[in-house]
Amino acid sequence: MMIIDKIALILNIIGGINWGLIGLFRFDLVAFICGGQTSTLSRIIYTLVALSALWCITLLFHGRADDSEDDV
Repeated sequence: MMIIDKIALILNIIGGINWGLIGLFRFDLVAFICGGQTSTLSRIIYTLVALSALWCITLLFHGRADDSEDDV
């Protein structure tokens, strides 16, 4: 696993925990730590989490080429 894959997974875990807190308790941990939802730092973190989610889509297809070669 490449380092960028690990970073993307970590950011997605952070995002998932944050969304869980929002859904269960209406508490936005990122906004709390960074000074509100509209602060620059919060917006950067939200953007990084979104980009990492897009990157993780590629992880779904990493093993596909290897699996098809094993079948032959």
